[in-house]
Amino acid sequence: MRLMQQMRRYAAGIAIAAAVGAVAFWYATRAVPVSIVTPKRGDAAEIVYASGVVEPRVWAKVTSTVRERIVEGERVEKGAVLARLDDTEARAILSELQARLSLAQEEYRRKLALAERNTISEQTVDRARTDVAQLEALIAGQEARLAAYVLRAPSDGRVLRQDGEIGEVAEPGTVLFWVGEPRPLIVEAEVNEEDIPRVEVGQNAYLRSDAFPERALEAVVDSITPKGDPVTKTYRVRLRLPEDTPLRIGMSTDVNVVVRLSRNALVIPAAAVSGTRVAVVEGGTAKLREIETGIRGTDGVEVLSGLEETARIISPLSPDFADGTRVDVVQTATN
Repeated sequence: MRLMQQMRRYAAGIAIAAAVGAVAFWYATRAVPVSIVTPKRGDAAEIVYASGVVEPRVWAKVTSTVRERIVEGERVEKGAVLARLDDTEARAILSELQARLSLAQEEYRRKLALAERNTISEQTVDRARTDVAQLEALIAGQEARLAAYVLRAPSDGRVLRQDGEIGEVAEPGTVLFWVGEPRPLIVEAEVNEEDIPRVEVGQNAYLRSDAFPERALEAVVDSITPKGDPVTKTYRVRLRLPEDTPLRIGMSTDVNVVVRLSRNALVIPAAAVSGTRVAVVEGGTAKLREIETGIRGTDGVEVLSGLEETARIISPLSPDFADGTRVDVVQTATN
């Protein structure tokens, strides 16, 4: 009886092992579902990415050098008044200095007359003369300071932006007005220092703006600052915009500078390449192939050699994909 039970358990174990082996064999030899694409001809571009802001080519900031309330503001042309700051206290100081000067001048004239009659010493006259000179210097400085209470347009143009309003207190160094010409416009972009050696004046660039998501926007590299920022490790690049650009001052843009372009190149999706290998479907199996690549972009890779235009390649390709794997094509993707 015990022998019969052992035999049954042994047979059951063999059956389970056979079932597991059959499942493992099926799993190992099954066809893996894949999607395929074919290479296409097109332009392959190597780009340098940057972020930028639209600015006028000609403009200037107008700031205050004193802390006072704004009492008057208007839109004006070159050299005219943009705003006046409250100069009540400054003018009161000037009036006091002028009154003291008048008294000092009168005192100097009196002592000079006494000196001519030899009733006082020359030293006394010199001190009176020094008092007059000091007050004259103080008045000149105060008058120059009063000039800072009037903010003027530094150049021809329009007031592109006004940040100061009547009644507000103007802090020293705070930009109150932006004066310049609304056209032409440029994009000021920050390029990482490892990319800047590839950027040159005259290169074309393509822009993307959230304000115009469906519109193709272009620019040209106009200038590159010779000194970078050691903190942010970036260089400032200015890109010239066409006259008919829809972009406006202050808009942010994504900048793609084209540093190298290959026309009519053989291009495959970047997802189809693992290192320098692709998987080509031939019959029901996939063969790994080594290819020579050129320009590598975020979406596409230029193929220089190792692949035919009619090849059916797996995309996306897993890095651990094995050569000779049985495959089942379930989708032909559009490249």
